[in-house]
Amino acid sequence: MDATLHCRCGEVQGSVANAAPRRVNRVVCYCADCQAFLHHLGRSDLFDAGGGTDIVQVAPAALSFTAGTARIVGLRLTPDGLYRWYASCCHTPLGNTLGPSLPFVGIVVRAFATETQRPDDLFGRPVGAVHGQSAIGPAPAGSTGLSPRLIVRTFRMILGWRLSGRTWPHPFFDRATRTPRFPLTVLTPEQREALRPLCGPHPTALAETPR
Repeated sequence: MDATLHCRCGEVQGSVANAAPRRVNRVVCYCADCQAFLHHLGRSDLFDAGGGTDIVQVAPAALSFTAGTARIVGLRLTPDGLYRWYASCCHTPLGNTLGPSLPFVGIVVRAFATETQRPDDLFGRPVGAVHGQSAIGPAPAGSTGLSPRLIVRTFRMILGWRLSGRTWPHPFFDRATRTPRFPLTVLTPEQREALRPLCGPHPTALAETPR
């Protein structure tokens, strides 16, 4: 089935075609960069108890937006960091990607939750967790080392998406120029450093109230 997604206020809407556990990769990421991004947006309400972000990775061609594209903007924590796209209206994350050269988009699972649509039914339970060394409190089991099973699964999906032509159409990049389709900003070093006390296993600053 197709899975619908939406930002918190409903202005940005989209869908993932042919959603099913075997077609996606669902992981929980505890890295400091994912934490910093949500803190920058004022969306700490999207973390789990350990500061993790529940993400489903899909083929770029599977994701399309049906409303509110004028509200889509991008952010990079550093000049060579992930492209992190979100809705400017309510600061809901919409997708992370390395760029068109590596065909995957990671979407915060909460963007799919509705009264009639449960993410677990669409994508199955998370298949693993990563970067647990940055989790708040005890690291989740199996999240601090390399998981051969998760690595193989991820690269198998990315390779399959590339070989089957599912890089394009890309929801965030223009095919002809390989450049971003939406406005993009990069944090200054000072802005990135200001977020560090909010992140990691022992935060030393309090997070903002979610916007």
